[in-house]
Amino acid sequence: MSKTSSSEYQASNIQVLEGLEAVRKRPAMYIGDVGPRGLHHLINEVVDNSIDESLAGHCDHIVVTIQEDGSLSVSDNGRGIPVDIHPKMGIPAIEVVLTKLHAGGKFDKDSYKVSGGLHGVGVSCVNALSTLFKAEVWRGGKKHEITFERGITKTQLEVTGKTDLQGTLITFKPDPEIFTQTVEFKFDIIADRLRELAFLNSQITIELIDERDTHPDTGEMLKETFHYSGGTRDFVKYLDEARESFMDEPIHIEGEQENVPVELAMAYNNSFSENVSSYVNNINTREGGTHISGFRRALTRAFKTYAEKNGIIKSGSKITISGEDFREGLTAVLSVKVAEPQFEGQTKTKLGNSEVQSVVEVIIYEKLMEFLEQNPKVARKILDKVVLAAEAREAARKARQLIQRKSVMSGGGLPGKLADCSINEPEHCEVYLVEGDSAGGSAKMGRNRSFQAILPLRGKILNVEKANLNKILENKEIQAMITALGTSVGHGDEDFEIEKLRYHKIIIMTDADVDGSHIRTLLLTFFYRYMRPLVELGHIYIATPPLYKITAGKNVDYAWDDETRSSIVAKYKKTKSKVDVSRYKGLGEMNPEQLWETTMDPETRTLQQVTVESAATADKGFSTLMGDLVEPRREFIERNAKYANLDI
Repeated sequence: MSKTSSSEYQASNIQVLEGLEAVRKRPAMYIGDVGPRGLHHLINEVVDNSIDESLAGHCDHIVVTIQEDGSLSVSDNGRGIPVDIHPKMGIPAIEVVLTKLHAGGKFDKDSYKVSGGLHGVGVSCVNALSTLFKAEVWRGGKKHEITFERGITKTQLEVTGKTDLQGTLITFKPDPEIFTQTVEFKFDIIADRLRELAFLNSQITIELIDERDTHPDTGEMLKETFHYSGGTRDFVKYLDEARESFMDEPIHIEGEQENVPVELAMAYNNSFSENVSSYVNNINTREGGTHISGFRRALTRAFKTYAEKNGIIKSGSKITISGEDFREGLTAVLSVKVAEPQFEGQTKTKLGNSEVQSVVEVIIYEKLMEFLEQNPKVARKILDKVVLAAEAREAARKARQLIQRKSVMSGGGLPGKLADCSINEPEHCEVYLVEGDSAGGSAKMGRNRSFQAILPLRGKILNVEKANLNKILENKEIQAMITALGTSVGHGDEDFEIEKLRYHKIIIMTDADVDGSHIRTLLLTFFYRYMRPLVELGHIYIATPPLYKITAGKNVDYAWDDETRSSIVAKYKKTKSKVDVSRYKGLGEMNPEQLWETTMDPETRTLQQVTVESAATADKGFSTLMGDLVEPRREFIERNAKYANLDI
């Protein structure tokens, strides 16, 4: 307890943060974090305003430009932010919107019936966290401009010319004092979000231009245009590009009740995983919510009703069909628009409106029953797959029980090859999943035994993208991981027990070659498909062992890339030292001390945390790389070849 006396705690000790000071003081409260994710969230806040204009029927074209100096601009052809004097504040309305928290047109339902940014803090936060923020408004035949610096008005609103255009252009440059990790925008991260928005809003065209990246021959800037007249149907086709679908066209359902428009596109494929993406007012609700509950209830009820009515699944059958069986091999995009959505916090990841569940359930059940009655061949094909899924699920349940019994009988319940750590506090414990027994031996000898556990993996685990859960649970390496981690495994939340996780850091450590990359991808696919909460909660990491060892006399340095190796060699050559460079072909070549120093010591190591920016993009990536279809995989590798480290 502080010894400060009550007489020293006075009114003068109470701080009042004026204007946007609160945002700069605690930025993570408003944008999630100040790393790369928070940086890119700034773009979402600006673009979402343009999308809201589109939802209101006033905008059909958005252009996002990453500029050479590191700033970013967003322009639209909407109505333009109002520039007249605000009646209560006595300053231009645009200045109110850009400098006051909880100010904007989203609270006025005459202006916006639905919107993503309901808290009214979005664009003002971007202003607060930017060294330069410039707004240009084209409205009433005039061009208006106003500029800010770290949220403070730098130049007052002024008319700078005439124009035939209508809309808004926002330009901002993130503040490196806030975003200390990086202020560099990533084209692919932005493209994923803009593509998603274009799928969900078929009326809009979005352009993304990168002025930093020009073609070496033509000099043209990197550019992508997103427009999908098929909307959510095109979204499902895009997600299922690398899978074999059961139907020529996705099932498409639209309806509205109680002023809640509902749109669903869904298709079944030959995979064993469920891929459902849900959105409320264009916001990705990663944790689901009442709209997802309504969808799942409608799906299960419609298929059960149809199956029993047509004698496909008879009452009293030995096979018990559960809700998850109807979702195996399902790809779906659910989009609802809600006037007053209740989200869990500013991150808006879970919908809480209870009335939305019944609306979604009624609309989807009725329309889905119509589809099934009109398409009996497709319905039969889907239900045959559902029966197989139920049989595999029952076999998987027995396999889980067998793993548990074996664990109990083996004493202690942990796999024999696991070298466990001595402390029993999961938040302080980490486990290395190591490629090969040789590297596993070095890791066991070099580790800190108190908090670091080692689980060696022999060879490549099963490709879970091509197998059902029953087959997956027969794989010995996967059995060892499941037992060591303690969470069980499965598609549904009911199967996964995150509270039993034994290590809060799960670190994948493989060789820096093609085989190592393949093993790493196999492991990531397994975690994403069957232990997804571990990925979503940030428990999965990738170790980065060095590629080179550089020896010059008694000096030993390590390099993780060619550029660093070259600079170290050049440094020693200046001193005329004899330099020896060796490339590590695998982890097994490193002795325990070297492995600890470069890859396992928390003071010196570099870990890459695995995160999911877009669940839809992640799902498509895994199905493309690990699925059956060769052509989408070849195209993906060719398109991304410049980012790959090839071991030839």
